[in-house]
Amino acid sequence: MNKTLLIVSLIVLTGCSIGKTNSSSVFFGGEIVNPTDDYVVLYKGDEVIDSALLDQNNRFHFQLDTLSEGLHYFFHAPEVQYVFLEKGDSLQVRLNTIDFDESLVFSGIETGAQINNLMLELFLSQEEEQEMINKQTYDLEPEVFRSQIDSLRHLKLVLLNDLYSEGLLSDSAQEIAKASIDYTYFNYKEEYPFQHKKYIGKEVVQNLPSGFYDYRKNLSFSNPHLNYLRPYHDFMKAHIKNLSFAVCSTNCDKKGNVIRNQLHVNRHKLSLIDSLVEEKELKDNLFRNVAINYLLMANDSEENIETFISDFHLRSANNRHIEEIDDLYQGIRNIQPRKKIPNIGVTDIEGNKVSLQEISKDGKVVFYFWTTTDKKHFKNIVEQQKQLSNNYKDYTFVGINIRSDDTSWKGMIENAGLDKSLQYKANDYEEIIRSLAISHLNKCIITENATILDAFSDLYTASL
Repeated sequence: MNKTLLIVSLIVLTGCSIGKTNSSSVFFGGEIVNPTDDYVVLYKGDEVIDSALLDQNNRFHFQLDTLSEGLHYFFHAPEVQYVFLEKGDSLQVRLNTIDFDESLVFSGIETGAQINNLMLELFLSQEEEQEMINKQTYDLEPEVFRSQIDSLRHLKLVLLNDLYSEGLLSDSAQEIAKASIDYTYFNYKEEYPFQHKKYIGKEVVQNLPSGFYDYRKNLSFSNPHLNYLRPYHDFMKAHIKNLSFAVCSTNCDKKGNVIRNQLHVNRHKLSLIDSLVEEKELKDNLFRNVAINYLLMANDSEENIETFISDFHLRSANNRHIEEIDDLYQGIRNIQPRKKIPNIGVTDIEGNKVSLQEISKDGKVVFYFWTTTDKKHFKNIVEQQKQLSNNYKDYTFVGINIRSDDTSWKGMIENAGLDKSLQYKANDYEEIIRSLAISHLNKCIITENATILDAFSDLYTASL
């Protein structure tokens, strides 16, 4: 299915570069068409390496004399993408923010362009492939499913090995590309029992063929080079979930295929991460993922949330994300029913600064959220709020754009015919996400006279 994409990639890659220089420095630069920010920020893991200001031609560059080789990523708000850097690289990138990933292309006289274009092709083909697997593959019987997934993985590994055998990839670049392929397809297998149940409506765990999870025998829980590789991290999350549900299959309160005691299953996840994962940074990141998902999604009682946080601190007291988790925990406590909505600042269409408490101080208000980067969601959410506004005249529906540039924000409000007096833009993206526990854009918060009635509702299912 993705063979055409990868073959095209190979043709481009084999003709675009020559070997590296002997220099230990790295040049990384490029051009951003239709920029959405003034800067490009380069990261290694969660550490900022450097930032570059766009010039008058929307170009940027980094000249790095010292470098920890391997997977990095660059951030141009609000978008992010990988870049694999090795000593001696001289790498150029060009992209258009209107179609960020699809427009992105790497070039240069060094071999770095090859691995980066290959990683990009793998990423894009995976997005296309994911849709097909969701629609056509998860409903297959286990043996047929395994055969198809193994065939797709094998095809990409053959193409990768061709590149490697021709000397077009370094050992470390080949390791990253292979891991990206392997863990993508391992992840599909981890998800299969849950997705099959979703599509077919029957349990399949007991009918999995012998060797279905054979790849688990060779998993790496201690390779720091893979920590921020998206397929690897996604796999680890799915794997921990799968193991936790297996533990809970006989001991937990279940209805259908859903664990009803979210505190219980999430404590299982913490325990498994603690016992399985050796690499400190990966362990911290997985602990963080479990904590954030539980706090944002479980909508559990204050007593259960407190129990979870105590367990989290016990197992991960020196977690690098501990301050973020504690802030989110405090935020969850602050938006319980009968409490005042947090006094967060936003900006109206005229540029005036106001607070959520001021906006909602009189009468019943429903806050809903959107962003200019997801136009399909914006269209749907506008239609939903208009319908609700017609049905519930005693409520005022207030839109909060959580992250956008002014021009795009105002333009979308104008084009959608929204009441401008009921539209605001967040002053601080991180603050509003953390303080209001915004885990998805369908979330809404229902208030009366600035007092919270329900801070964990969904605009499509809200009880007004």
